Amino acid sequence: MTPASIINPGARALELAARFAALDLFERLALAAAQLPGRIVFTTSLGIEDQAIAHAIFSQDLAIDVVTLDTGRLFPETYQVWVETERRYGRRIHGLSPDHRHLEALVRRQGIDGFRASIEARRACCAVRKVEPLGRALDGASGWITGLRAEQSADRAGMDFVVVDQAYGVLKVNPLFDWIRDRVVAFVRTHDVPYNVLHDRGFLSIGCAPCTRAVAAGEPERAGRWWWENEDKKECGLHARHGAAASTHAPIVKLEKV
Repeated sequence: MTPASIINPGARALELAARFAALDLFERLALAAAQLPGRIVFTTSLGIEDQAIAHAIFSQDLAIDVVTLDTGRLFPETYQVWVETERRYGRRIHGLSPDHRHLEALVRRQGIDGFRASIEARRACCAVRKVEPLGRALDGASGWITGLRAEQSADRAGMDFVVVDQAYGVLKVNPLFDWIRDRVVAFVRTHDVPYNVLHDRGFLSIGCAPCTRAVAAGEPERAGRWWWENEDKKECGLHARHGAAASTHAPIVKLEKV
């Protein structure tokens, strides 16, 4: 391994993205672990994409922190797959909960299901239950691994394998970016990976229980998320700012070559 060099992270994002195209999932994650210095964080929702990534991380014993955002409103089936995953791989998944003061203030202001009142109220709920804990998860990290795929939505199709996330100051790695859902399902079946049984009941994208429903045949994958809202672009705020892979204004990051 050569000595660490300081490069523009946008250039490294483009370099890694180009190399990812020819690699399988195991190789992509191993490359990210080797190329990114310091702490790397994988945030899992315990959905089927993230279970595929967790398998590739755990089976290779990669030095990547695996965390989940425990909003307090997850499905019982989601907690069950959390248990099954830890049992299968012998690794802990670190759960981050909302700050109790902010959560109590939110419920006092909105009521327990006040997020249905407006888009602004729902986003406020997501900010407390998901976005703030994510900030803690990524504090001090250099890399953030996600289960985003281009096929999931038009907005996500505008990303890439690796981008600079300006909001969190990390390289955001999307190792399943070019995979279609059928490929993810086949991978999970082939490797006998634990998965959320709600996927078998039409829940293609699984978030908090009050905010997720099964989708009907022909509906987009994320149609079951916040289905009462009429906006075409519906996100919780975790991935609202994608950043630019080739930005020249991103902070300088030390990276190593292999």
